[in-house]
Amino acid sequence: MPINRVAIGLPREDVVHPGALKAALAEFISTAIFVFAGQGSGMAFSKLTDNASNTPAGIIMASLAHAFGLFVGVSTAANISGGHVNPAVTFGAFLGGNISLLRGILYWIAQLLGSTVACLLLKFSTHGMTTSAFALSSGVNVWNAFVFEIVMTFGLVYTVYATAIDPKKGDVGIIAPLAIGFVVGANILAGGAFEGASMNPAVSFGPALVSWDWTNHWVYWVGPLIGGGLAGIIYNLFFITLTHEPVPSTSEF
Repeated sequence: MPINRVAIGLPREDVVHPGALKAALAEFISTAIFVFAGQGSGMAFSKLTDNASNTPAGIIMASLAHAFGLFVGVSTAANISGGHVNPAVTFGAFLGGNISLLRGILYWIAQLLGSTVACLLLKFSTHGMTTSAFALSSGVNVWNAFVFEIVMTFGLVYTVYATAIDPKKGDVGIIAPLAIGFVVGANILAGGAFEGASMNPAVSFGPALVSWDWTNHWVYWVGPLIGGGLAGIIYNLFFITLTHEPVPSTSEF
């Protein structure tokens, strides 16, 4: 089982080692880039529409900004930290035995700080506009949103495993960050109108902290962590850990 491969790690290797600190810095910068683009697109929409209610055009704008921003964020960090840019991805990688607990905590800290700094910069550069926290739409309850977040994040982390983590992936090059950006953009088109479609606790944390609005915030942590964790365990169990039996050659018949 993949869960048997989880590791705690060693502080000197996974926390204070120069390589670990470089990886954390890469996660910090990439998450800041991603959140600045994604959250900034929503603030720009509010500015252009004089704080009008969201529209289909606004959802498309958010989808494109998050897809492009994540593509860049993952691409720039991929060769340094693996390009997680998301605590749910890190959690899924941990449960699949692909990152130690201590390194994962270091990544989480870097990702949350990156999101917070991005939101502070947006608040300052927009002359005090609100960095809106994720919220449920009218007629949507927390359990609807909870399931949305589980399913969408499962799809995201499954895509990360298939294109970036699986040792059999081959030389996919630019395909991995492109696919990861695409699945996030597609999920925003699906869930954005209902509950914002976070799929990323760091993306939710920064705006909530800066605006100090924690309404239903747990949904945007628990849902993505469950979805990401399930994707990590399932992908490892069925596509990495359980190898196919070798096919007999013709000479064995």
